[in-house]
Amino acid sequence: MANVTFSSPVMSRDVTVYAVAGDRGTLLGLAKAHNIPLPHDCQDGDCGSCLVEVVHLAGRVRNGVAMTEKEKELLRQLGKITREEIMDAEVNDMPPRHRLACQCFVRDEDILVRFEGDMTLPAQGPALSIAAAVYKGGVRVKTMDEFLGYAVQVEEDAAIHFEELAAAMQAAGNADVATLFGQLAGYSRLHLAEAQAKCTRNAVTPKLPPKSAWPENATPEKTTLWAGDARLTRLGALKAALQGERRGYEFYFAVAGTAKDAEIRAVAKEFVREEAEHVEKLKQWIEQEEAALRNEVTA
Repeated sequence: MANVTFSSPVMSRDVTVYAVAGDRGTLLGLAKAHNIPLPHDCQDGDCGSCLVEVVHLAGRVRNGVAMTEKEKELLRQLGKITREEIMDAEVNDMPPRHRLACQCFVRDEDILVRFEGDMTLPAQGPALSIAAAVYKGGVRVKTMDEFLGYAVQVEEDAAIHFEELAAAMQAAGNADVATLFGQLAGYSRLHLAEAQAKCTRNAVTPKLPPKSAWPENATPEKTTLWAGDARLTRLGALKAALQGERRGYEFYFAVAGTAKDAEIRAVAKEFVREEAEHVEKLKQWIEQEEAALRNEVTA
């Protein structure tokens, strides 16, 4: 059993995952299996986009591993491997400090994997809609207490919204979609706990804003989907959820870009990164659902 810790500026915190050596293949495969936003493109050692730094947590003790000539050559071109490291790899099968995640296999050792964040997501994040301009003009945040109060309200309302949608779908006889909304409600509860944890770390007692503080008297992650519709499909439910998550992202993005207080901007950026991950996760689910529907048609 190996403990692999992923660390990056684009992640709100380091994430440690457990893997049986060789069971999950490469570091990139492990990252993808756990939704770690490690950048990648060709996935075959040709482009270098999945460059990582691997720190062996047992100090100088490293497991020997044969490196491909392709990986060594690309690391040399990127200036990420020294002559000494090349010699060590060729003579002793000892890996260098930098690796390509798509070529580096999980070994029976604890490691820290660092990667840069500026390549993992587009600089602008998910596409912004006109909602971003609405929230910029409608919510002005001046203090950390005020901002975290807004954040807790956003995440709490999202959880309640999904729970209500789950109940409505169940009452309409759409058990499959009801289950999905129940799962999304659970995720929202986790997001709420993260927001509350930020309050604790920043020694803030959040003061929840009144409904009138929001444009349209509603927090951004609430979608327009309220009525129980027995015809709603899983794909329709996922797209409704994506609508809300995008609006939540846009709210935090707006605060991060307009707040005058540097500390507020820094914490808002943490929420931006987290919401971007939620958006990307829902987009992946939608792609999988659409692919499944296409397979059903061709079958």
